[in-house]
Amino acid sequence: MSERYPGYDVLNKRHSMSWNEQTRQVIDQRLALDPDRHLFFSDDEWPTLRAVCDRIVPQTTARPRPVPIAAMVDDKMYKNAGDGYRFADLPSMREAWRRGLAALDAEAADRHRRRFHELDPLQQDALLQAVQDGKVSNGAWRDLPPKSFFTKRLLHDVVSAYYTHPTSWNEIGFGGPASPRGYVRMNFDRRDPWEASEARPGREERARRENERVG
Repeated sequence: MSERYPGYDVLNKRHSMSWNEQTRQVIDQRLALDPDRHLFFSDDEWPTLRAVCDRIVPQTTARPRPVPIAAMVDDKMYKNAGDGYRFADLPSMREAWRRGLAALDAEAADRHRRRFHELDPLQQDALLQAVQDGKVSNGAWRDLPPKSFFTKRLLHDVVSAYYTHPTSWNEIGFGGPASPRGYVRMNFDRRDPWEASEARPGREERARRENERVG
């Protein structure tokens, strides 16, 4: 459930006109991902990836349906589901991730004598900021531009994974893929009756009642 969209759960649309069978299958696959399973990344790489995902998009442990971001990134790499393009200054998607995670661990060892996932959150944030700013020095970054890796690969894949999951859709009031019903009222600040209603000060209960009817 979302505080901004009280009472709204996008999964209530499952058997409505909003989703067709193909949409349901795709979403079911995302929901079925085991957050602890990895098929592409090695046992050595996996804790580093999970730590990175936790710092890019922190999630509360109290969340009833956390987004398995690391598992989603792993699934993308395992299936080699590319974006349809490649940045000229970066190696292939899979290679960029492998080299990037290794470089993060190497940089963490230089600075703290520990691996990235063993650092405390503030140290992890500082190291990720250094990568984003291109202020890293370990030789593992050779031929892998840190700023490009951070922006075009790491940030892109982690945030994209997060916002393809129903939990994040609830946070932003998104109804999921618009098939077959679609969206009609496309003007600013207008919504279709089957879209979530955002809570306004003093209107939270009204929004809750409206969202419980959304389907």
